[in-house]
Amino acid sequence: MTIEQVFRDKTIKAKAKVATIGDWLVNKELHTDELLVYAEKQKVSDKATCMEALEYATKKDPTIADENVLSFVTTALKEDEPRVKWESARVIGNIAKHFPDQLYKTLPGLLLNAANTGTVVRWASAYALAEILKLKTDLNKKLLPGIEALAEKETDNGVKKKYLDALKKVKK
Repeated sequence: MTIEQVFRDKTIKAKAKVATIGDWLVNKELHTDELLVYAEKQKVSDKATCMEALEYATKKDPTIADENVLSFVTTALKEDEPRVKWESARVIGNIAKHFPDQLYKTLPGLLLNAANTGTVVRWASAYALAEILKLKTDLNKKLLPGIEALAEKETDNGVKKKYLDALKKVKK
């Protein structure tokens, strides 16, 4: 079965599509580049499902991501579709520790989405920013004051907790 067949098969529910494609990535039956090329050409709902499959896979095995994945999800942070934004941020959070010197490109999109009206977009951005902050790289000079300000302004407790937990770990 191919990615295209998975998406065309209406008997396969969305979560099963995510798990199928995600497992293919983890088991190296599908290369991330192939998924990214496919995702780029899809309508937003299918692109979001591809992004969710990538998030599912990188949560299980962050090492499947390469620089192409990082670049793709960094660009996807700018998409209009909220689900694409939040899945991209979650992928960045999952893989951040493998790209400590290349994360500066992700910060503008994550910081912009940290002010999004959607709680899930803000939560996912907070997750990624927190994971980057915990790496204790030179980015923290710029990132720390920004995260402190975001935590101060945040009204949702779940989002705020992501920031506060990361700040505690960094200030130890």
